[in-house]
Amino acid sequence: MRQQLVAILSAIFVSAAQAATEDVAAQPQELYAGVVLDQTVTVVGHEFYQYFAALWRDRETSERYAIAIHERPSARFGSQLWVEYAQRRVFQIVLQATRANVKEISREAADIAFQNVMDIEVQRLMSHDRDLAPDEL
Repeated sequence: MRQQLVAILSAIFVSAAQAATEDVAAQPQELYAGVVLDQTVTVVGHEFYQYFAALWRDRETSERYAIAIHERPSARFGSQLWVEYAQRRVFQIVLQATRANVKEISREAADIAFQNVMDIEVQRLMSHDRDLAPDEL
């Protein structure tokens, strides 16, 4: 009787351990989590990136997300900057060549981009469809 009870309990523990291992294996590992990629080319773009990245990394859960900051410079209109997460633009702005207010704009951009990333993650977690593949890098 005691041997049967031990056998049943060990079978339960083994199946629970296998299920936990399968759950960990089923979760995709984010290899690039926490990366803030700099794709800027001008002085204003680099300054925006420096302030934005510092503010982004100060956020509590920012190490979970990989984002990229892109720039398209124009002598006529200034630099168009945008922040991407999971191939989606979460923030976009046009900065003039003057470096005034870059720090304040970076602070606002970090707040807006972080909120938009959180909204995307909530939407991703709430809408799971077997027919659709997850977004790729």
